[in-house]
Amino acid sequence: MPLPRSAVSAFDPDLTDRPAVARQLNFADHEAEVPMHTHRKGQLILALHGAVTCTADNEIWIVPPNCGVWIPGGVPHCARATANARLNYLFVEPGAAGLPADCCTLSVSPLIREMVDRLAREPADYPSDGHAARLARVALDELVEMPRERFNLPISSNPKIRAMADALTLAPSDRSTSAEWAKRVAMSERSLARLMIRETGLTFGRWRQQLHLVIALRELASGAAVQDVAAELGYDSVNAFITMFKKALGSTPAQYFAQRRAEKRSSPKHAPDD
Repeated sequence: MPLPRSAVSAFDPDLTDRPAVARQLNFADHEAEVPMHTHRKGQLILALHGAVTCTADNEIWIVPPNCGVWIPGGVPHCARATANARLNYLFVEPGAAGLPADCCTLSVSPLIREMVDRLAREPADYPSDGHAARLARVALDELVEMPRERFNLPISSNPKIRAMADALTLAPSDRSTSAEWAKRVAMSERSLARLMIRETGLTFGRWRQQLHLVIALRELASGAAVQDVAAELGYDSVNAFITMFKKALGSTPAQYFAQRRAEKRSSPKHAPDD
């Protein structure tokens, strides 16, 4: 049985000059780790099933349901997908649309999701005056209107904060205090507190909570049970985890994902025709 190949080798978006091209990847056929790489085109990552986290621009990004992570062209990035992940990628030529110049999470309407899914079935060299070209243009026009969301964790290029992020990503149940972390990275607690604010804009407590939210969304989207996620993150009870989740996103995990499933069911069956 052949070994799975890297997703990077599956498609080179820079071989075409079309304003936008889309591709779908099933990570049952590819390695979970997507190595650091870059390309000329910007990239919107949409999760159809499962979950993926990206690292780009000194931040960790989660691709939650009904959102997409936007990575401008020329920005180095890597990713890790769950084994059941199925993703749509929309690659956008620089200057083809007024999209943000920095990485961000964009809310993505059902209409855009359907159009990107339809465009993923078109060849990369589709005729510049055909239906696919018009579809790409409408998708880009819609995309620039989408609001930003906050599903990211600032990690900074500072080696001490990077080390903390790496450690807590591997062991998110670690409940060490800021004083204990300060000792680990050979700083005073006050100096670490100032460094966190300067580099991430968050206190240590808020930063770790955001990391927990990023991990929770990834695991819940891949099908993990709420009880298992709460335990993985080191919460004393499921209720404590649900309280954190609701405070951050305005709904419980069950409500959050039920709403996303309802929005998906109500999405149009087909993209706009000629």
